Amino acid sequence: MDPNDPLSRRLARRRFLFESSTGLGAVALASLLEEPASAAGSNPPSTIRTLTHRPRARRVIYLFQSGGPSHLDLFDPKPGLQKRHGEDLPEAVRMGQRITGMTSGQKTLPVAPSIFQFAQHGKSGAWLSDLLPHTAKIADEICVVRSMATDAINHDPAVTFCQTGAEQPGRPTMGAWISYGLGSANQDMPAFVVLLSGRVGQNLHTRYWESGFLPTIHQGVQFRAPGDPVLYLSNPPGMSSAVRRSILDGIRAVNEEKLQLAGDPETATRIEQFEMAYRMQTSVPELMDLSKEPAATFERYGPDAKKPGTFAYNCLLARRMAERDVRFIQLYHRDWDHHGGLPGAIRSQATQTDQPSAALVQDLKERGLLDDTLVVWGGEFGRTVYSQGNLTKDNYGRDHHGRCYSLWLAGGGIKPGVTYGETDDYGYNIVRDPVPVHDLHATLLHLLGIDHTKLVYRFQGRDFRLTDVAGNLVKGIMA
Repeated sequence: MDPNDPLSRRLARRRFLFESSTGLGAVALASLLEEPASAAGSNPPSTIRTLTHRPRARRVIYLFQSGGPSHLDLFDPKPGLQKRHGEDLPEAVRMGQRITGMTSGQKTLPVAPSIFQFAQHGKSGAWLSDLLPHTAKIADEICVVRSMATDAINHDPAVTFCQTGAEQPGRPTMGAWISYGLGSANQDMPAFVVLLSGRVGQNLHTRYWESGFLPTIHQGVQFRAPGDPVLYLSNPPGMSSAVRRSILDGIRAVNEEKLQLAGDPETATRIEQFEMAYRMQTSVPELMDLSKEPAATFERYGPDAKKPGTFAYNCLLARRMAERDVRFIQLYHRDWDHHGGLPGAIRSQATQTDQPSAALVQDLKERGLLDDTLVVWGGEFGRTVYSQGNLTKDNYGRDHHGRCYSLWLAGGGIKPGVTYGETDDYGYNIVRDPVPVHDLHATLLHLLGIDHTKLVYRFQGRDFRLTDVAGNLVKGIMA
């Protein structure tokens, strides 16, 4: 540097300030990550390992049913409603509950009993609708929770709340929190993978699997169908693997230099993502190659199991991902939003989802994976006992209902063959053992070996966690 050159003096001052701020940033980052300050300037860890007790589960497969499946037609029988067909819902039951604008203007809220038959199944005697003949076969493997509850009454805030613990967008999703807390168990696959099915229904926003304010290495990676399962996975025409490797090496060198200067965790994330993408060029095609699966497997998962983009196909992929130790596997299946024509629409949905859901549980069990794989099946809320629109003896619609709804869980430390919680005679209010969404989140984290109160991330001066300031363990569903 020429001390007499004004430009040189300005550049030196700028570099001093930059490196000084970087040093302070490295100390702050090291404090956050509980790592030595000397390590923070190199490759800051992207994972906080927060195991607080022995985990019962290593991974989660979340079969999210977007739109709000009707608990009254699937899991929560109310035979006494048959004699109340068409009666107005009593105010003593509704208790002034806020309802959506789609039914708030109706002159009456007529009770619509389910037209489907319920029966008990398995040694546990679980009550299930005749829409779920395959789920009935695994009745002794699952725990049905009838007392889920949420405050949201519309889809987007309800899905956002279910996935992030808050109704407002911007928080990290459940899969991102688990990736942050536990990291990846397979270095050739992302810790958090997302699969979509269903062609109609509510929009599935990409923020439902994003990382929020956590480092972006923890956001979900969406696998697509048909075509390349991950965008830009294949080499461009004319580019060999060796050329791509050399390009990545050059990019990595530039990013590592920047990381040494700035200590920005997002630069470390970028390095990791480039390397993961390169490794996935081998691991993903092998994962997606179903040619070695026996015919019996496809028969078990159903006629759609060979069709990319279907729920059955995604359930089979979920089992294959579990075998490869993917940490959080999120399936989204659309079109459970049945405001009208519910009997026909829910039959179609049950046909698409019942057999593969049950097949997944059976398959995991036979392969010795169910004990440490936590499977969850459910949506963002349930449906109203009263009909939206015209009510006839064999047709009705149901509006959104968050005050109570049902889901089921299996494996990974869940008590099998249990029905937990109870609703009133109208399936409208919880009368025993409520399970708010935060309690479900706390319980899932506990089964993974994480104390939900200790999985925190400081952002904008506040400690955040998936369960916010709430959450209690649902001990009645844990083995």
